[in-house]
Amino acid sequence: MTTSLSRIRVAPGTRAAARQPPRDTRPDHGRPLETEYRPRHPLDLRRTVLYQQHGAGDPTMVADHAVIWRASRTPEGVATLALRETSPGIVKGAAWGPGAGWALAQLPALCGAEDDPTGFEAARHPLIADSHHRNPGLRLSRTGLLFEALASAIFEQKVTGVQAFGAWRRIVTWFGERAPGPTPRPMFAPPTIDGWRRIPSWAWHRAGLEPPQSKTVVESARRGESLVRIIAEAADGDEHERILTGLPGIGPWTSAETRIRAFGDPDAVSIGDYHLAHQVGFALTGTRADDDGMLRLLEPWKGHRQRVIRLIGASGVQEARRGPRLHPEDHRGR
Repeated sequence: MTTSLSRIRVAPGTRAAARQPPRDTRPDHGRPLETEYRPRHPLDLRRTVLYQQHGAGDPTMVADHAVIWRASRTPEGVATLALRETSPGIVKGAAWGPGAGWALAQLPALCGAEDDPTGFEAARHPLIADSHHRNPGLRLSRTGLLFEALASAIFEQKVTGVQAFGAWRRIVTWFGERAPGPTPRPMFAPPTIDGWRRIPSWAWHRAGLEPPQSKTVVESARRGESLVRIIAEAADGDEHERILTGLPGIGPWTSAETRIRAFGDPDAVSIGDYHLAHQVGFALTGTRADDDGMLRLLEPWKGHRQRVIRLIGASGVQEARRGPRLHPEDHRGR
């Protein structure tokens, strides 16, 4: 089902509401709160916001034609947010649930309003300059939701995207909360921090997440509430890095991925990524690089290294894959 924002406003009991699946038992939050956002900069809404999606089957995020749907657990409760660019330079948002007000207030940051490119010099490399010119609307999105970003990053540690996204989909669907609003398919907000801690061991196994990752999620959740408070008081990305990597099982890669999604950190580099150093090296020099080589290549853009990485991704320049694809074994019981 395709839903436009003009149809989102239909009150319960009308045609749009009647199209919901019969098994839909989520609470009815009535008409949505709505807002209109007019960015002061070019904005590629899909490229900016959909960076937050965890695979095509993500239960927290759906791109349904012109509308982007996002379910989240805000500090004020679960919220469903729907975004649509109705004309160039105008983004309309609608939100349902107890966290609707928070989600709408966060909408500009989700669309990159807090991304500050001051000091970025694209002209240092012709590829970066060209990609920057062709992608003026690429912004760094931030959700403001630390633990959601941390949990999803832990899921993606040292496994393929297929494994991570599949496990995320199952756990969030099984233990998250059904999202309100006329979503195009059933959507779910992630568990509460305490909910993450209480997920039973059998569920992690059945979801396909490896024990080191599930243990790290649970241990992080034990410190979750205090972690959110401490991070909120931290000054900058370096301090965020120090706090996050002080947690058991959290290294530089997980810290960077968390900071990118939660805070739109323009300088975060996911050291230890299986493909990233090769991709950066090939794009900037025509040959592969290791992590140390990648950091040397990115040094001229210190302060904006994540921005450069995103522009490399947007450029379309990619080394041909070598060798067979990884096919992870599935050891779950049937």
